[in-house]
Amino acid sequence: MPSYAAPIRDMQFVLDEVLEVSKSDVPGYGVLEPDFTSAILDEAGKIARDVLAPLNAAGDREGCRLENGVVYTPTGFGDAFQAIKDGGWNGLDLPEEYGGQNLPYIMGTAVGEIFVSANMAFNMYQGLTHGAISAILAHGTEAQKATYLPKMVALDWTGTMNLTEPHCGTDLGLLRTKAEPQADGSYRITGQKIFISAGDHDLAENVIHLVLAKAPGGGEGTKGISLFIVPKFMVNADGTLGARNAVSVGKIEEKMGIHGNATCVMNYDGATGYLLGELHKGMRNMFTMMNEARLGVGLQGYAVAEAAYQNALAYAKDRLQGRAVTGAENPSGPADPLIVHPDIRRNLMDQKSFLEGARAFTFWGASLIDRAHRAGDAAAEGMVSLLTPVIKGFLTDKGFETAVNAQQVYGGHGYIEEQGMSQFARDARITMIYEGANGVQALDLVGRKLAQDGGKHVMAFFEMVKGFLKENEGEERLKTEFLDPLKAASKDLQAAGMFFMQNGMKNPNAALAGSYDFMHLFGLTCLGLMWARMAKAALAALDSGSSDAAFYETKLATGRYYMARHLPMTATHLARIQSGADLVMALPPEAF
Repeated sequence: MPSYAAPIRDMQFVLDEVLEVSKSDVPGYGVLEPDFTSAILDEAGKIARDVLAPLNAAGDREGCRLENGVVYTPTGFGDAFQAIKDGGWNGLDLPEEYGGQNLPYIMGTAVGEIFVSANMAFNMYQGLTHGAISAILAHGTEAQKATYLPKMVALDWTGTMNLTEPHCGTDLGLLRTKAEPQADGSYRITGQKIFISAGDHDLAENVIHLVLAKAPGGGEGTKGISLFIVPKFMVNADGTLGARNAVSVGKIEEKMGIHGNATCVMNYDGATGYLLGELHKGMRNMFTMMNEARLGVGLQGYAVAEAAYQNALAYAKDRLQGRAVTGAENPSGPADPLIVHPDIRRNLMDQKSFLEGARAFTFWGASLIDRAHRAGDAAAEGMVSLLTPVIKGFLTDKGFETAVNAQQVYGGHGYIEEQGMSQFARDARITMIYEGANGVQALDLVGRKLAQDGGKHVMAFFEMVKGFLKENEGEERLKTEFLDPLKAASKDLQAAGMFFMQNGMKNPNAALAGSYDFMHLFGLTCLGLMWARMAKAALAALDSGSSDAAFYETKLATGRYYMARHLPMTATHLARIQSGADLVMALPPEAF
């Protein structure tokens, strides 16, 4: 059975030495001293190792079941959920007035990585709840917050997001779920939603659904959509639970992965709902939490791959196959371990260099969300808005690829279910699809985010990279191996943006045909920036005479690998972008 150990040393390196969180002027960051953050991460790591990871494969095999209208989660999930509740983990970064601990979002992100790596399907129950809490915090009335948030923060109640319908995925303007206003101010919600993660289960006493629906008078398309709170059980004035609402589970979806999470078809048959936020502003209200939600999915992409990598690494060190071409390295045994072979090393280095860069990128994104929300920094808000589709799209594409590469290390044994590597690949696959499929993320990046606020956010990114290069140009140990490759990647990114500017207005397809390549070009550049920052921090630690020199030397070697073997791919993506749309659009539909 696969195992998992939280990579706390690497997390602490990013928090303390790269981002230097305790030195930040963001309100609340002053408490994030290494001793404090390591204590939190250590405890999260123990729960992940001892409680969540042992349930991962078992939950995948058993799955969820629907019997007589009741959804049952896999054996052991109830006790694990109670452990998360008892530890107050869901409220780590939520307001104290509703029972949370009000720590910065970046700490919730770090703990979230640990829990996702250990058991992604399980973590989704509280992860979806956290997203629903954020929406109610942003748009709920004081009465709604008082009614729902304490119970949701405590995980006595969980939450969901209901967007998708059978005929309506990305194009939410087509949704048909109706909201009929009632005399008492409530609405009757009628319609069907599909693909609802954690839609129903036996872990909590109530489920608070956030449902997109159309109320009268809103007009066509997305302009007519509103957002509603629809509880599974009605809530009485004194906070106790009342009658069952007219919402039910039609079926549990049979999926490729995340079997331990109940992904439900939800039927609303005149269910009582309450408007959340302004009428006909449901899309805007939903998107206020999208940066957080999509960053969380990007995290899932690399967090599952982290668990896969750890097991592939252990297998490569243990499995004896063949001899090193330069001579036997295990002469007393019948063969050498897999890890002596250059192609296995390449595979593992691909995984390691991506994962460590992805972690730094995601934690940096979380710090931007904290700066935007806690310090009211509009520039940080703009930057994270720009980077969100990159974090979501690039990290999940590469995370899935990394999980598959980890499976490949096992050879045929990786294809056998008992080894557990198949589950990592199957679970990681969904991250490329939900919270907006990655093609949509690329369209959002090129079609909306580049031009947002007159393009000032992408220009700020270029200036940030330029400033970093200028600030460190005198450091010869960084120049050739880190700064020069980063500079070349940034130039490729700027050239791609210029191509869109020069061609996109007269032929929008010229921009959109290159959007996916641009998302990856941007992602590669961001990880290049992260590796340059990590290299700088590693050199500073070595110069200070750190007793952990091996860690920093390893960090530098891994960074050199990424900069030399992966960052040059920006030139390939640029060439594909500059080929334009004609080749992409050449065939009429009937010719396919």
